Formats: sequence, structure tokens, C-alpha cells
Amino acid sequence: MSQVARRTFVTFVVFSTLLVGVGLVSSWYLNGEVRHVDVHGLTAAGNGAQNILLVGSTDRCSLKQQNVAFGLCSQGVTGINSDVVMILHLDPAGHTAAVLSIPRDTFVPNARSTGGYKIDAALYEGPSQLVRAIEEDFAIPINHYVELNFDGFQAVVDAIGGIKMYFPEPVHDDLSGLDVRTPGCQALNGFTALEVARARHLRYRPPSVHTNDPESWPQDPQSDLSRIRRNHEFLRVVAAKLAQRDLANPLTDHTLLKAIAPQMTVDGGFTVADMANLLLAFHNLDPNRVPQLTLPVTVDTNTSFIYNGTDYGNVALPVEPDDQHVIDQFLSYEYPGDTMHAKPLPKPAAITVAVENGSGHTDQATTTASALNQLGFRATPAPDVTPSGTVSETVVAYRDLANRAAAEAVARSLQGIVILSHEPTTTGATVTVTTGTDFAVNTPQTAATTTTSTTRPHNRPGSTSTTTTTTNPALTSNHLTPPTASTDTLAEFDPRSCTPTGGPGT
Repeated sequence: MSQVARRTFVTFVVFSTLLVGVGLVSSWYLNGEVRHVDVHGLTAAGNGAQNILLVGSTDRCSLKQQNVAFGLCSQGVTGINSDVVMILHLDPAGHTAAVLSIPRDTFVPNARSTGGYKIDAALYEGPSQLVRAIEEDFAIPINHYVELNFDGFQAVVDAIGGIKMYFPEPVHDDLSGLDVRTPGCQALNGFTALEVARARHLRYRPPSVHTNDPESWPQDPQSDLSRIRRNHEFLRVVAAKLAQRDLANPLTDHTLLKAIAPQMTVDGGFTVADMANLLLAFHNLDPNRVPQLTLPVTVDTNTSFIYNGTDYGNVALPVEPDDQHVIDQFLSYEYPGDTMHAKPLPKPAAITVAVENGSGHTDQATTTASALNQLGFRATPAPDVTPSGTVSETVVAYRDLANRAAAEAVARSLQGIVILSHEPTTTGATVTVTTGTDFAVNTPQTAATTTTSTTRPHNRPGSTSTTTTTTNPALTSNHLTPPTASTDTLAEFDPRSCTPTGGPGT
């Protein structure tokens, strides 16, 4: 890979945000074009690693050009969700980076200020609420916020002159508008590229199917999870196109800067100097060494997830220890620790735990408290609570932010559908565990094995290695899928890069 291609990695991941930052150093008149918003709850970055939250917003009412293809604000399409929830981790000391995508349908207890919801729904209450949900439920510190809507996405692609992607098979998506009937290398402008990026109800025509009616074609069974995979490939294609523009001196590319700057929304503390310094620090980064990860989830195939009497439809559920392993890898932690502060966790003996039976299973609070005591915690059963649904998450609650690390220590001692939550605890305990379905407490032997090291090898240059899905003994409901992979290869029908001669890229 050329030196120019290497220096585009950070640029393409944040949809050219950092490029704009560098350009603004010499183009101050564009500074006012970038929209800054107040985002509360961001963690101070200091001089160490930074995590930048990258969001793709579905806000139709904010679009400068209304388009019936997206749904019209005037006709009631007023929902605001985050189609893309992606975090970029940059570590200047180690000169490393990583990308982590959170599936938009992941159900978390603090998605909204009113309680549980899919994480994509947090953006309806604003960027601060989405930051809060990620920090409180996953203990991933967020230092900066970057958002693009549909207009911004199209403008970025059009500003670089469009892209090309290879379609191995005909594909169609009624909802996104994607309709490619001829396999091969296709030129995409901003509008058609957005159709590819938005497609999560994709149908494809394999060689064994001869009808031209898309309704008779097989449907991609993984919906948003497949879209994440395709969007990661899309970012690689954008990187290659940026390399072709020869951005060795981005300060001179005013056409690109003028197109991108007005499309960006960033937090008020993300300054021009910050963007410039990051790009200059990472301009030689080899993208082949940058992991692109997706948070593992288990999917409830019943299609109706009931939570406190409300049907939330298809959801993805967090799963331990898979999630924590991937978060540790993403943050480059070499030991199980307090991920918000990169410090060791408190000792179990210092943590009091109240255990509530939230599933209705007989004696679950008592047996869970006993198992936690065997791991050194000071756990006691608490009064039962009403189950939230037939399938429910085990919630590890902490009463204040100072006790989040204690909740992390407890959560690392559990397997299955487990999630953190910032909410009141009971009986004065440091942490409250409200038991759900499909979880288990580690045995002392399992805990000892788990706490040795949770790092995972990064991809090597040219590697196509895949993290395979694994079973999780705590997932006992027969309609829950095994944990999904943290990395994946493209499906046979997925669009991909084109070679210089118009063939399929690898």
C-alpha cells in the first residue's frame, strides 16, 4: 500500500472530519461552516488515547433537500435515530487505532432518559444521551462526537468524485432504494452509495435463482449486522479513492474541504487544532493493521422482544464475556480493568452486591448471591422484582459513577445476557444485580482463567482472519443465536472494492 493510502486511514473512518480540521488551519473562513453542538458527558481526553464517536443520523427534518426516497419530514417521517454507531480509538503513544461498531438494535437499559430501548433510539434525545448510554452501559469513554446525516454522507462521496464497487450478484432493497441488476463493477455517486450504506433489508439473486422478481430472491438474514460488515468495506473503498486524489497536501484541497465542512456536526470541544494534530500524528498509519470490530450480540429470533409490557420487535442483546473481550481489544487493554479510567478493578471483597430475582426462577437471587460470594464478593439476596419479560437482560446497576468500576468487576464475573446500568441500587449496596434469563456466574476456576489476559491479536497486513462465532453455555433459550463474530468476511453477495481492471477486490 502506498504512503498516500496509509495517510488516508483516519480521514476515511471519520468521513474526512480530520481532513477538514487540517484544512481549516489555513482556511479559517470555513471554520464557521462546521456545526458545533454542546455534548454533555464527554470524558476529558487528556494527552492519552482518544475515542471519537461517529454517528450516522436519520434526521430527515434537518435535510436541506427533502427527498421522497428517504421519507419526507412533512409527511411525518420525523424520527431521529443513529443508523451508524461507530467509535474510533486512537492511541498516539502506541501509534495504533481501532474501530468498533455497536449494532443499532442492541437493547440497553439507559438508551433513553426514561429507560430501556434500542441504542439507536438514544439520538432522539440528542447527542448527549447517546454518549451517556455508551459510557454508562458499556463503560467505553467517549472524548469527541462527530455526526453526518444523509446530506452529509452524499456530499462526502460526491466531493471525492464518487466511488466504484463490485457487485458479485444482483441485489435489491425496497427500503433503501438499492437496485443493482447487473453484476460487475458499478460507479456510485453520493445518492447511490447511500443506498448501499443504508441497505439492511437486502435481497440477492444467487446463480441458482433465475427469476428477475426481487420478491422471490433470498433475503440477507442478518439485517443490520450485515450492513455493518458492508459499511466497513465501504470505508475501505473510500480510503482507496481518497488515495487516488493524492492527498499528500490536504491543505490545498479546498474544493473537498468546502464540500465537507458544512455537512459536519461535532462537539463544541473538538477544535481545529485537535483535528489537525490527530491527522498529523496518524498520517502514516497502515490501515491493514487497524482492527475493524463489531460488538458481539445474541439475536432473539422470536422477533418480538417484550420489555415491561412494550414490544420492541427485533432486538440484539449484549453477551458476556464476548463483549468485554472485544472492548478490551478495542481499547488495547492487556488486563481486565476499569475501562473508563484504564485502572485495575477494585477487589471483590470491597464490593457489596444486592441480588434481586428479576426472572421469576425459583431461588435465583439466593443461588446467584452464593455463587458471587464464592468469587469473593459480599453478596446477599434482596426482594424479588417483577420480570421485565420472558427473555430479559441481567442488569448490573451502580448507584453513582464512582462505583462503575465495581459494577464492571461484577459484570466480568457473569456470562450470558449481561449489561451495566447507572441507576439506584437497593439495600445500600455498592452494586445491585437484577437477574434475568440466560446468564450464569463464573465458577472460581473460570474466573481465574478469564482474568489472565483479555487481549486479542490484531489483524496482520494482508490477513483475512475471522473471529468465528462461538457457543455460550449461558444462552439456554433455544431462540437465541450464538454470539455473533467480532470480525467477519464478506458474504458472496456483498458489494466490495473493484480492481483497476474492473474485477472483484479481495
